[in-house]
Amino acid sequence: MDETRETPSPAPGAYHVHGSVSAGGEAELDLAARRVGVDARWGEVATGDPGPADLLGGAFSACMLKNLARAGSLLAFEYDGAELDVTLHRQDTPPRFTHIEYTMRIATEESDRRLELLHTNLRKYGTVFNTLAAVCEVTGTVSRMTVTASSATTDPAGGGAATD
Repeated sequence: MDETRETPSPAPGAYHVHGSVSAGGEAELDLAARRVGVDARWGEVATGDPGPADLLGGAFSACMLKNLARAGSLLAFEYDGAELDVTLHRQDTPPRFTHIEYTMRIATEESDRRLELLHTNLRKYGTVFNTLAAVCEVTGTVSRMTVTASSATTDPAGGGAATD
C-alpha cells in the first residue's frame, strides 16, 4: 500500500518565508507563492532588487493598504482608490529604524468624521503597523484625494495640507 502524507498547511496566522543566497550575494525569497530577488550584496553596486529596508517599508505599506480594504468593508467606508507614501528613517549606531512616516490619500466622498474613524482603524488593527509602532515612532496622515479630469489633489479639510 502506497501511503502518502500531505504536508499540513501552516496554522492560520503563521507565515513562512524561505530565503537563499549565493556566495556572490545574489539572494531570493520564496514567499506567498512568489520568488522575489533581494539585494543582499555588501559594499557593491546595488542590484536594483529591493533590500531589507525596502521590504520592511513594503510590508508596512501592504499592511496599510490591506487594512484599508478590511476597514472599508467592516465600516462600509466607500472609496474609489488610494495612494500611500511611506518613509523609513534609519540611524547607524545602533543600527535601527527610528521613525516611520506615512501619507495616505484616499479618493472618497465620506465625511471628515468617517475619514478619521478609518484612520483610527488603520492604526489600531494593523499587525505590521503595531509591530513596528512598538519599536519605533510611527506617524502619518490620511487625507481626502479629489480626483479631477486633469489631476488629483489633497483636500485640507480631510486632514492633509498638500497638493499632489
